[in-house]
Amino acid sequence: MLLTAVAATVVIVSAVADLTRDREVHSSAPARDTQLAEQPLVGLGPGVTVREITQNTPFSLVALTGDLAGSSTRVRAKHPDGSWGPWYQTEYETAAPDSVRSGGQPVAAPAGPTEGPRSTDPVFVGTTTIVQIAVTRPLDATPTAPPASLRPTPQGPDLGYKPASREQPFGQNISAILISPPLAPNETHWTPPAGVLMPGQPPAIISRAEWGADESLRCGSPQYDNGIRAAVVHHTAGSNDYSPLESAGIVKAIYTYHAKTLGWCDIAYNALVDKYGQVFEGSAGGLTKAVEGFHTGGFNRNTWGVAMIGNFDDTPPSPIQLRMMGRLLGWRLGMDGVDPKGIVQLESAGSHYTTFPAGAIATLPTIFTHRDVGNTDCPGNAAYALMDEIRDIASHVNDPPEELINALKGGAIYEHWQALGGMNSVLGAPTSPEDFTEGDGRYATFAKGAMYWSPLTGPQPVTGAIYDAWASQSYERGPLGLPTSAELQEPLQITQNFQHGTLNYNRLTGDVSEVIDGITTPVLSTESQSGPTVPPEHFSLPAHPAPA
Repeated sequence: MLLTAVAATVVIVSAVADLTRDREVHSSAPARDTQLAEQPLVGLGPGVTVREITQNTPFSLVALTGDLAGSSTRVRAKHPDGSWGPWYQTEYETAAPDSVRSGGQPVAAPAGPTEGPRSTDPVFVGTTTIVQIAVTRPLDATPTAPPASLRPTPQGPDLGYKPASREQPFGQNISAILISPPLAPNETHWTPPAGVLMPGQPPAIISRAEWGADESLRCGSPQYDNGIRAAVVHHTAGSNDYSPLESAGIVKAIYTYHAKTLGWCDIAYNALVDKYGQVFEGSAGGLTKAVEGFHTGGFNRNTWGVAMIGNFDDTPPSPIQLRMMGRLLGWRLGMDGVDPKGIVQLESAGSHYTTFPAGAIATLPTIFTHRDVGNTDCPGNAAYALMDEIRDIASHVNDPPEELINALKGGAIYEHWQALGGMNSVLGAPTSPEDFTEGDGRYATFAKGAMYWSPLTGPQPVTGAIYDAWASQSYERGPLGLPTSAELQEPLQITQNFQHGTLNYNRLTGDVSEVIDGITTPVLSTESQSGPTVPPEHFSLPAHPAPA
């Protein structure tokens, strides 16, 4: 392939905001925001060229921009002790939007067989001041030349560089860009994500505001599809040796690079998950809405893209990263009724980012990977080998966690729940461990009701409108006391006995009446109650009353 690059570019993401090199240019944004500067790679000829780049202030991510068609690049960082870290292979940009926005308006996506990559994804190399970059170019490549002189954009704030755009792409105006995410404040403390999640509950999600997204970088409004039909798994790139407090800075760096440098108006992914199980909101517009991202060129429509932070060519994702990834995808796909182990047919929008031409129908798993449709190894061989495990976790997102099942085992409530059918019973999945009722009783909540036990009544389930009516009168602390039977099915009503009376559900009207000492109260509230609050963060193994 004939390469006609004018120059190649290196993008360094620094860990500090005060850049002092001779060619550094400062943004007008405050120091707490991500900063940009630039530096060219000049004179890269055919074959392999290794360049060493030094900066006085530390940086932590590196990317390459320019006309990189036919080229491959690697990056490694120098450690404080003078040794060199491993080489990290860079990967080309995730994918341009299927409809690129210019001034807030959709325009045609770049396409064409001769168009090649113009940037790579940022590579996390850890905090350093020196990196080596190896660029391998075709044997007939023309040596790269200096880029045009830097100049501010004609309108808006002075960004310190001229960003790529539809009118001025990288291949015609190549600049070297340094991205500097702010450091986490010294007083910041990291709290590990909760290890136990209730059935159907998503992982705790760090919002855009919480990780510090600068919303002024966005252009136009989010684009929405008519639903989510599948999810796509990605990884980022580079070292997996980052701290939990560095993750937000990595997300901010990727956001700035995608929004400013590549001109994509936002971060490409709908969500990101780090190796500590932290989940970050990605594209603006709402996690529960069908926001069209630009994570998988040709297949952005009706898909939801999630990136695992790190490189998984040889190293697998951490167990909690894998688990949170699966739960996140299971939760989000469940909102649109998508089976995480299902199959979907998607129409390709085309472009050089995908192996499927425009209009082709791809038959894919409902959770697939970037490599399944794109010219990439993403999410890495080690992660790809675990895709069935991710799908399995996603398919069980509505199941109770193992810790909760273990906490219930051995007690009368657990035994009776199993006798009723367990997960397939009228109660469904458990949502809390056992706790004490008023007096000497115990209870546990379930997806469709609760079960109460006492030495006098034994274990009794309470569900539906009768449960809600009983709950509206303060459960066992109210006038009825504890249930003494399960529901009794009669032709015109459903009855349940309690210590001091009965509740009757009228099959025709849906009303619930109460009978105490022969006096009937005609209609009780059947609005759903929140029920007793049981902290779900930790489940001990309590002492249970023995089954009868």
